[in-house]
Amino acid sequence: MNGNSVLIAALVALAAIAVPAQSQNLTGTLQKIKDSGKVVMGTRDSSAPLAYTLGGGKYTGYHVELCERIIDSIKRQIKAPAVKIEYVLVTSQNRIPLVENGTVDIECGSTTNNVARQKQVAFGLTTYVTEVRMAVKANSGIKSINQLNGKTVATTTGTTSVQHMRKHERATGIDFKTVFGKDHSDSFLLLESGRADAFVMDDNILAGNIANAKNPKDFVITGEVLSVEPIAVMFRKDDPAFKKAVDDAIRAMMKSGGLEKLYVRWFQSPIPPRNSSLNMPMGATLKGLIASPNDKPMEDYTKK
Repeated sequence: MNGNSVLIAALVALAAIAVPAQSQNLTGTLQKIKDSGKVVMGTRDSSAPLAYTLGGGKYTGYHVELCERIIDSIKRQIKAPAVKIEYVLVTSQNRIPLVENGTVDIECGSTTNNVARQKQVAFGLTTYVTEVRMAVKANSGIKSINQLNGKTVATTTGTTSVQHMRKHERATGIDFKTVFGKDHSDSFLLLESGRADAFVMDDNILAGNIANAKNPKDFVITGEVLSVEPIAVMFRKDDPAFKKAVDDAIRAMMKSGGLEKLYVRWFQSPIPPRNSSLNMPMGATLKGLIASPNDKPMEDYTKK
C-alpha cells in the first residue's frame, strides 16, 4: 500500500469514528432527548399571549412558538429529526419542581428570571420584559395603589405580584385584602365577577386576559409600575450544553429578525381564539436586549 493509500485509509477510519463520537459527546438533557425521542415542554393554560391553551391539549403563544423553534434547532444539532414535543401543563406552584426533578425539559410560559429561582433552575436569554401593574374595571375609578384601601386585590398563587405592591411607596398605610386564583384565568374571573377590585400581574398577562374577556372594554390596565421583570424559558441547572443550545437558537432568532416578527405576531396582531389584538408595541428594554442579549435576573433591573 503506497503512502496516499495509507492516508486515505486513515481518513476513512477517522470519519467512521467521528459520528459515534459526536453522539457520545452528548450529555444531560441533550442526551435524554436523543435517548427518549421526545422533548417535554412545560407550558401554561392562561398566560396569553406568552402561553395558553386553545383546548383539546393544544397550546400556543409567543413563548410556545419560540420554544418550538428552539427545539427544531436542537433536533438539528443532535441529528434527531424524529424527536417529538410532549406538552405538559404546569402552574405557578409546580413549574420549578417539575423542571428540577426532570419531568419537564424546558418550561415555556411566563416565568420571571430572579436570583432566588437561579438557585434552583437555569434560564435562557431574556425574550420578554414585563411590567407588573393592575387591571381594574373601567368604571371603578381606580388609577393608583393608594385608592385600594379597604379593597380586595386578586393575584395568582405562586407569584410575587402583591409582594411588589405592598412594598411600593404608595402602599404605605393602605390596608387591602388579598385573594388568590389558582391560575391567571381564575384570578381574572375574581375581578370579572366582582369578588376582587383589582388583579395585579404582569401587564402582558393582564392584556391577554382582557382581550379574551366577554367584554374587553369593561377593563383597563392602570396604576404604578410595581416591578420590571425579565421573562425567559427555564430548564435544569448545571447543564451547560443544553443552555448553550437554547441560547444559540435564541441568538440566531434575534440576529435574523425572527424574534421581532414573532413579537409582532403575538403582541400586535389578532390572536386566537377571539382574533383580537393586544396592541402592545415592543418596549425599549426588549429592543435593547435583542441588540445585546443577556440572561440577567430581575434584581439587575432594579439596581439604582
